[in-house]
Amino acid sequence: MRFVLVAGCTRTAEIDGISAAGADTDVMVHTPSADLEILEYGKPTSAPVVPVSPTGCPTPAVVSRAVRELLGFETLGVDAGLGSPTCAPTVTIGEESGKDVRRSRPVPDAEEVFENATRLGRALPDDEIVVGETIPGGTTTALGVLTALGERTTVSSSLPENPLALKRDVVNDALTASDLSEGDAAGEPMAAVSRVGDPVLAGVAGTTIGALESGTDVTLAGGTQLAAAAALVRHADVDDPMSLATTSFVAADETAAIEESAADLDLTLTVTDPEFADGDHPAMDAYVAGEAKEGVGMGGALALADQAGVSMAAVRDRVVDVYERVTEAEPAVKP
Repeated sequence: MRFVLVAGCTRTAEIDGISAAGADTDVMVHTPSADLEILEYGKPTSAPVVPVSPTGCPTPAVVSRAVRELLGFETLGVDAGLGSPTCAPTVTIGEESGKDVRRSRPVPDAEEVFENATRLGRALPDDEIVVGETIPGGTTTALGVLTALGERTTVSSSLPENPLALKRDVVNDALTASDLSEGDAAGEPMAAVSRVGDPVLAGVAGTTIGALESGTDVTLAGGTQLAAAAALVRHADVDDPMSLATTSFVAADETAAIEESAADLDLTLTVTDPEFADGDHPAMDAYVAGEAKEGVGMGGALALADQAGVSMAAVRDRVVDVYERVTEAEPAVKP
């Protein structure tokens, strides 16, 4: 089994109030690079930030890394358009970050990213892969893609209160800029990505399709962004079985409607509760309060721990260890 993390950026994340994936917009661009390093090394190494929300909620990479330390699974970092360098080993499938979706064609290389990702997925030697993402602002671009495809338009948020009205306003502006109406890109997944999406969605969809073509089982690790990637797969006329593994935080978010989305897309849904309410620690308290909810494959990592018989108490203990290591890390370069 291999844990694949597709990372990239979109300038959509710079819209005020869209994302909590970083302390502010100046450091947010470094979050995916830092997430890759945390998953690989257990702390940021060259990324000049420790990715936390404005309230101090740590990146979900802390949770995925904790599970990796307990289980020892292999990882693969995939660069689908990072906004800053990373020291984590990666396979590059895209050179450009996504532009603000309110501009025409924010992902002009979507087809190329998708094709590169498909080749990568076909080449993986694994019987099973778990695919996650890291991209600030990704639920807004996911909403854009779902709208363009004509799918259920529900997404979660890294914020305790989902700014859904703001996201819908942004998506409406994006549709206008790209001369699209709801459902106009049905059956044309990369048209949806190139005109209202982000490069990570193209990377996840391509990797998934390539892996499925080679007989690999695929679990999409995440919430509504991964549901949007699954929608892209389905609109590419791929009907192979797929699983979606998410957290109890996403499942409890009524604005996400993740059970309904999974049913729409014929996905086997797994929901795992890390029981963070029993942790009583800053590393977990913000999640209980509704921040983050998902990301960096957290739901998939927790599902792997549960399947392996690892207790959530052991996961929580290791989360604390990783959190302390990450927050004590000195950034290589001050932001």
